[in-house]
Amino acid sequence: MYRITTTPLQNPKLNINPSNLPDIVRVATSTMSLPAQTPLESALEKTSNTTADVQEQEQPVQDVGQPYSSFSPRQKTYISAIASFSAMFSGLSSFIYYPAITAISRSLHVSIELINLTITSYQIVSGIAPSILGDLADQSGRRPVCLIAFILYFSANLGLAIQNNYTALIVLRCLQSAGASSTIAIAYGFIADIAPPAERGSYVGVLQGFTNSAPSLGPILGGVLTKTLSWHWIFWLLVILSGANLLVLSLVMPETSRNIVGNGSIRPPLLVNRPLFPMLKSSASRRKDAVIGPKRKVRFPNPLTCLVTLWQPGTFLVILVGGIQYTVYGCIAASLSTMMIRLYDLNYLTGGLIYLPCGVGGVLAAYTTGKLLDRDYIRTAKRYNLPIDKSTNDLSNFPIEKARLLSIFPLLAISTSATVGYGWALHQQTHIAVPIIMTFFSGASQVAIFTVCGTLLTDLNPDKSATVQAAYSLIRCALSAGGIAGLQPLIDSIGVGWCFTTFAGAGALCIPLFILLRYDGMRWRTGKRGPHEDTA
Repeated sequence: MYRITTTPLQNPKLNINPSNLPDIVRVATSTMSLPAQTPLESALEKTSNTTADVQEQEQPVQDVGQPYSSFSPRQKTYISAIASFSAMFSGLSSFIYYPAITAISRSLHVSIELINLTITSYQIVSGIAPSILGDLADQSGRRPVCLIAFILYFSANLGLAIQNNYTALIVLRCLQSAGASSTIAIAYGFIADIAPPAERGSYVGVLQGFTNSAPSLGPILGGVLTKTLSWHWIFWLLVILSGANLLVLSLVMPETSRNIVGNGSIRPPLLVNRPLFPMLKSSASRRKDAVIGPKRKVRFPNPLTCLVTLWQPGTFLVILVGGIQYTVYGCIAASLSTMMIRLYDLNYLTGGLIYLPCGVGGVLAAYTTGKLLDRDYIRTAKRYNLPIDKSTNDLSNFPIEKARLLSIFPLLAISTSATVGYGWALHQQTHIAVPIIMTFFSGASQVAIFTVCGTLLTDLNPDKSATVQAAYSLIRCALSAGGIAGLQPLIDSIGVGWCFTTFAGAGALCIPLFILLRYDGMRWRTGKRGPHEDTA
């Protein structure tokens, strides 16, 4: 009599119970062939040196039976605040530069067109850099990549503050962009690590509040420093602020990546992932018997990895809508000072102050939308009789698309109407208060839409939150650069009123796209039409 025992699955003595299932599944799947790859994934695989072992180890550490995060509510608030403040430098570096364009041109004895080239190069790098550092942050952890980004950013600002050469200016602006632009993707990574879907909206609202304060504060700070001191002091201020933030990150910012520390209870194996002071480390990871995670292999970051996320229909639609709205937002911001200065005879300092209503509206909208998203999550759970579980990231039976998009359509309507109103107010040269009021409503509604998009992208890609934000940054920067490049020619050809009516029409196209996502998103993601319905 022979007993065949080629694999554990064929052993009749194998005791199958729920605790054995993970091992069984792992053995079974190791003998199965992988599903056919999509054309995009196949193309990307050819450009990457990633092996199957590395891909397997990138799966997040599972904390079965434990809370989603072992960080206390106060610690999560501090982590979110530090990450959000760090992300603010991306927009601040861009907007603080605008009032100094003329002064830098005269100081370096170059044309305005050449100085504008430094803005174009900044935008190009800001679209590419997050795809590299975002991929690295999902592999090696948030903390070391955030430190790398700020060391690069601090060094670039120091060089910009002491140089007086155009070539140095354009090179250092590219390095500045590489460091600053990645901080938003990394901040979303921090939030995805510590906040479950039921609480995530509030944290993203705080992040959006910080990042959208920069477009209003930046022009004011840049105008005051350029007028009272010199344009060099713009970069000295950024040196001081980024240096202080780098110090805080080095001293207290803990590692949160779930690939490395799980829910925060595992101690990271490498010193670079550990803060110098443990005040923000979870109490579980500070225990003497805390588990030390294994050392992980890190592959060379592939900037094309983020493009794989675009193959998911839900993710693609969110990024497309966010990119369209960001283009409209950028075109209004780019036209605001130049049009208002020309039409209403404002000076440069006043031209910076007119950004305040848009910024204030954005900050208020970000905070309130974050709270609204958490409320909509609870409302959707109650509607479908689903548990509100704050200990899991599993949305396989939850219609997250319907929850996040529950309140989006009034925001899209306000954004479209305010954009049309802004364009025709400038065309008719109404009282200056009218276009400024329109920028308040357009800024508030568009930032609210950004908050929804950023939260939903994190929900759909919780294990690659920084990577998907890098893809979002790449697409929206490309769309925005194209929109701004065509802005002035479009105004010259059809007038400012019809120009922004055209942009509003593009924004209105987001409504049917989100209707499609709201009703088919869960089917695309899970194969089910709803939490209590059969698979499609």
